[in-house]
Amino acid sequence: MLDRDKKKKVDREVAYLVRVIFPDEVTETDPLEELEGLAETAGSLVVGGLTQRRERPDSATFIGSGKVSELETLVKFHAVDVIIFDNDLSPAQVRNLEQAIKVKVLDRTELILDIFATHAQTYESRLAVELAQLEYSLPRLKRMWTHLSRIKMGVGMRGPGEKQLEVDRRLVEKRISELRTELRSIEDRRQRQVQSRGGRMKVSLVGYTNAGKSTLMNYLTQADVLAEDKLFATLDTRTRRWHLPSWGPVLLSDTVGFIRRLPHGLVASFRATLSETREADLLLHVADASSPDVLHQIAAVYEVLKELEIEEKDTLLVLNKIDQISDPDVLTRLLDRYPFAVPISSKTGEGVPELTQAVSLGLSRSFLDLEVEGDIGDGRLIAYLEKHSEVLDRRFEDHRVCFHVRIAAKHAGRIAQPSVVLRDFESGHVIDFHQPDPEWEKIKRRRAEREVS
Repeated sequence: MLDRDKKKKVDREVAYLVRVIFPDEVTETDPLEELEGLAETAGSLVVGGLTQRRERPDSATFIGSGKVSELETLVKFHAVDVIIFDNDLSPAQVRNLEQAIKVKVLDRTELILDIFATHAQTYESRLAVELAQLEYSLPRLKRMWTHLSRIKMGVGMRGPGEKQLEVDRRLVEKRISELRTELRSIEDRRQRQVQSRGGRMKVSLVGYTNAGKSTLMNYLTQADVLAEDKLFATLDTRTRRWHLPSWGPVLLSDTVGFIRRLPHGLVASFRATLSETREADLLLHVADASSPDVLHQIAAVYEVLKELEIEEKDTLLVLNKIDQISDPDVLTRLLDRYPFAVPISSKTGEGVPELTQAVSLGLSRSFLDLEVEGDIGDGRLIAYLEKHSEVLDRRFEDHRVCFHVRIAAKHAGRIAQPSVVLRDFESGHVIDFHQPDPEWEKIKRRRAEREVS
């Protein structure tokens, strides 16, 4: 509890938390724990919270008149400055609650947008946050007393009966259009940069916010990436060179952390920032194994990956922070559920050798050991193989040249043409990338099963 004298000494907004739980929701151990972390990350001082179970939200106030009265009493008692909901409210519900309780009301999306705005460092991430904020604000302009801009629209553009609200709406829509155009340009440019990084394999760290991705990146690459014990410490993608033992250098990227019910506008706005993830050869899904809600957090990450349309990518689950688990049965149960997960501590380094071995194996699955036979005068083929593969051997027969290469599957498909013969080196099976090949699929499946065993 916070008394009024203490409040005067604290230069932070005093917040009270509210969450309405509906029948189809899975309740965490502490239903307000995550919201409290978000509020504190935003700089608020949390003094309490309440939860309510409902079949459906109240159309006027989301929580109903009885809870509004209870909340009004609690707000006065704790001298609260802001009420933060762990739900998304309509503009009318926010307006009705503010009128009834006489304090500012924020919903979950607005709180997350505020955190992202505070943490955005680069030009790209600031644009993405601004776009998400404007898209959120557009239907809520009616309840805003301060206008976003007083810029006039020019001679002949303002009709005599036009209201300032309509002017603001038009300005916001214009700015949204400009931001979308700029972010599309950045996304295209970023994608070209990612694709132009030679034949380097790319590994991307994904996971729930505060799962320890940045700490792991620092440990693996000796990079000086900001790693803080707070939500959304990383918003901008950072890529570093990681020397993978028995493999060589790969590119490792750290990305923005995900969260349950991450606002759709933010996911869309950050598509350019997440280009590294979409182009990665392997995803390392880092989860906080010490969190009591780790199962819900893992599920939330897969939901975001699905929204990004990359849920089918090869993914290795990394159970981080095992040094913070006091009960060994907790880790045992997690490994029973996810038998191919790798338990590690990015803080102490425990399990990292096993992780590097698993990453090497995961990347190897995307490589093919092939014999490539082509015309001896096909300079383009020879140059392509020299650039995009590891040439292990070559031999010349008459007017043909035969290469033994180790090459990424995505590159192998680009050299398939009538004059080129591709064979699996181990089995001798001729591969046709342009037609369904059940026998080749069987060979790959048996090989994967052999590697896992």
